Amino acid sequence: MPSETPGTDPGRHLIRYSGHAPFSPEVVVRAAGTSVFTESGRELLDFTSGQMSAILGHSHPAIVSTVREQVAHLDHLHSGMLSPPVTELVRRLAGTLPEPLEKGLLLTTGAEANEAAVRMAKLVTGRHEVVSFARSWHGMTQAAANATYSAGRKGYGPAAPGNFALPVPDRHRPSVVGADGELDWRRQLDLGFEMIDAQSVGSLAACLVEPILSSGGVVELPPGYLAALADKCRERGMLLILDEAQTGLCRTGDWYAFQHEGVVPDILTLSKTLGAGLPLAAVLTSPEIEQRAHERGFLFFTTHVNDPLPAAVGNTVLDVLVRDRLDERARVLGATLRGGLEKLAARHEVVADVRGRGLLLGMELAGDEVLGEGGADRLGAEVTRRCYELGLHMNIVQLPGMGGTFRIAPPLTAGDDEIARGVAVLDEALTGATRGL
Repeated sequence: MPSETPGTDPGRHLIRYSGHAPFSPEVVVRAAGTSVFTESGRELLDFTSGQMSAILGHSHPAIVSTVREQVAHLDHLHSGMLSPPVTELVRRLAGTLPEPLEKGLLLTTGAEANEAAVRMAKLVTGRHEVVSFARSWHGMTQAAANATYSAGRKGYGPAAPGNFALPVPDRHRPSVVGADGELDWRRQLDLGFEMIDAQSVGSLAACLVEPILSSGGVVELPPGYLAALADKCRERGMLLILDEAQTGLCRTGDWYAFQHEGVVPDILTLSKTLGAGLPLAAVLTSPEIEQRAHERGFLFFTTHVNDPLPAAVGNTVLDVLVRDRLDERARVLGATLRGGLEKLAARHEVVADVRGRGLLLGMELAGDEVLGEGGADRLGAEVTRRCYELGLHMNIVQLPGMGGTFRIAPPLTAGDDEIARGVAVLDEALTGATRGL
C-alpha cells in the first residue's frame, strides 16, 4: 500500500471519536521517555503521559524487554485458562493493598473494569441504583457511561434507570458555602444524599467515584470527605467503588490515592497506570464479596480477560515502581512542578488556581467573569495551541461554566530538567496568549 501523499489529511478515513475536539495536527511516529516525535521531526514534551497512562514514560526499556520476551512465549489464551503472569500479578497487586482487597480480575480498559465492578455490585447487593459525581468520567460502555456526567450524555437516548449525580465538592468553585465563605462539603454531601434518597426506589447498590476527579477538573476531595462518603454508603447498604484509573500506582505520591484518607473501598478499579500505556485494567475486591458474587453466578467473560501478555507487563510495571521508588519520586517531582506552576500563577493573573497531588496537577484559567463569556475556553485553546507550537503537549479540560483547566501529568520518570522546560514553555505560551487581552 502506498504511504500518505504529502499534504493530504492523514485522518480522512478515521471516525472522529472525541466530540468536537480535532485530531492532533501532526502524525506521531516515535516516542521515547518523556517525548513524542512527529513525522516532520518535531519533538513534543509529553505532559499527558500519552492518555494519562504512560507513568514510566514511552518505550521504557524494561517494558520493551518484557513485551519482546512474553509475546514470543505466551501472549493470549482462552478466557478460562490461567497463566503464571496472571496469578503472579493479582497476588502482587493484593500485596500492595490493605485487607481485605485480595481478589482480582484482569481486564483491558478502565471502562471495562468499571463495568465489571458495577455489575458485581448489582449482583451482590441485589439492587440496581448507582451514584457518581456530577462531573465524573468512568468510561463509554453501558454502565460506565451511565455513571459518567462530564460529557457524552446528550443525543444517545435514555440512560439506564437508577443513576444519580452527586454534587462535586469543588473548593475552588463551591456550590454550598459556610459562614466563612468556604466550601461546606459536609452540608453539601448531606443535601446530595437527601436528593438521592428522595429519588431512589430503595435499590441503592453502589457509589462509583474517583478520589481525585480528573476529567472533572482535577478536583481533590476535601480531607474527611471520602470517609464521610463511605459512611453514607454503609448506612444505605451500598458498596463503595473507587476508580483509580489515573490516580493509582504512585502517580499521586501514594501507591493509591485512597490511602491518603485511610479509607478502604469495597471494590477498587485500576487501568491506565497499571499497564503503563498498554491495555491492562483490574478489579480488586474482598473474598466475601467475590464469594457472594460467585455463588450468584457472576459472569464477565471477555476476549482478553486475564491475558498473559499484558499481565506480564503489569508485573514489570510493579518491578519498576518498587525498584525506583516512584511513589517518592512522584511526591518530590510533583512538589517541584507545583512550585513552578504556583510561580506562574503569581505572574499571570489569568491563572486562577493550581491544585492536585503528586504528578496529577491541575491549573485552572480565569473564568468568564474575567475574560467575558466563553473567554476561558478560548484562552485555554490558545494556550494549548501555543504550547504545541513551542514543543509541549498539554491537555485541557473544558467543562461548561468552569473555564479551562489543564490536566498536567508527566511520566513519573521525567527529569527535573524536563519539568523545568515544560514550565518555561507554559510560561511563554501564557505570555503570548494573554498579550492581546
